[in-house]
Amino acid sequence: MSSLSSAWSRSRPHLLLALPGLLLAGALVAGGLSWRAQATNRDIAALEANHDRPVTTEAPAQLILARVLQLARRDATEAMEPLVAALESRDAPALLARARYALGNARLRRALDLIERGQLDPAGPLIVLARQEYRRALQARPAFWDAKFNLDVASRLIRDFPELDRQIGDELKAEPKKIWTDIPGQPRGAP
Repeated sequence: MSSLSSAWSRSRPHLLLALPGLLLAGALVAGGLSWRAQATNRDIAALEANHDRPVTTEAPAQLILARVLQLARRDATEAMEPLVAALESRDAPALLARARYALGNARLRRALDLIERGQLDPAGPLIVLARQEYRRALQARPAFWDAKFNLDVASRLIRDFPELDRQIGDELKAEPKKIWTDIPGQPRGAP
């Protein structure tokens, strides 16, 4: 016990001298992290105000999501894809789900615009890609109700416009008219 007491009395002055240095180093680290968080928040606010800010794939996940959402408002799906892929490597499933949802929405908006103009051929692949993004959003966050709803809308577009699902050729095969509903669980026999 006396050796412990004597070791403490010998090391105490050295610890007291090192303590201000350790506190200063901790304060510098905390200040640097705070400055970085404030810079990220400024960039996110600028992106939400629709000011263009370049964002790299190494940026913080929240900043990448803000850039993805800004690009989604502009329907710049090609620029969104590498940023969404960068979010996949992060441990942020909620942010990844929102990014996938935004990418799906941008593709679905473009497809709906093409459908309104009567251009069904280029709209089909966009709807299929939108459906894939909604499914991926649901894989990241299964309780994402908006993604479920939009997946249903995109799936109904394919069903309601069979021309969108056409694989080969310019003509559709004549199919017998479906009388019974496609709702799961409903009988297909006679009433």
